[in-house]
Amino acid sequence: MLNKKVEQELNQQVNAELYSAYFYLSMSAYLESINLPGFAHWMRIQVEEEQFHAMKMFDYINERGGRVVLTTIEQPKTEWKNVIEVAEDIYAHEQLVTSLINNLLDVAIEEKDHATNNFLQWFIAEQVEEEANTGNILNQLKMLEGKGNGLFMMDKELSTRVFVPPTTK
Repeated sequence: MLNKKVEQELNQQVNAELYSAYFYLSMSAYLESINLPGFAHWMRIQVEEEQFHAMKMFDYINERGGRVVLTTIEQPKTEWKNVIEVAEDIYAHEQLVTSLINNLLDVAIEEKDHATNNFLQWFIAEQVEEEANTGNILNQLKMLEGKGNGLFMMDKELSTRVFVPPTTK
């Protein structure tokens, strides 16, 4: 049986992951509007990843005998100055998600919920990867000053990303 405090925190994280998907979908729409379809595509793959993360937690809550409670998702930002500002927001958001996952792990440890502690280790590793990937994109954009031929090369490269759901449960 899932500890009630842990269940409440997991539910908050499910909703945070769904917000992340919504936020990234808004970014994708913006990137399409400024003629960066590769960046927009990359963000659509991010949407799929965030939805996968939400559903992974959703399923875990149910498996442990808890109840998923979905809440209102706030409207995401819809306008940015340029692609660099988008990348800065992505990177900052991934850092926020890392702190949320870390806090969730702290609650699992405090509540001596070893199963949830084990479950969350996958998310801890995932966030290291997310921050590294988004940080690299941001750094490359800054080197290019968000313009020129390099921007279009990045756009083409980002268009090749494919979502592959992880095989681990």
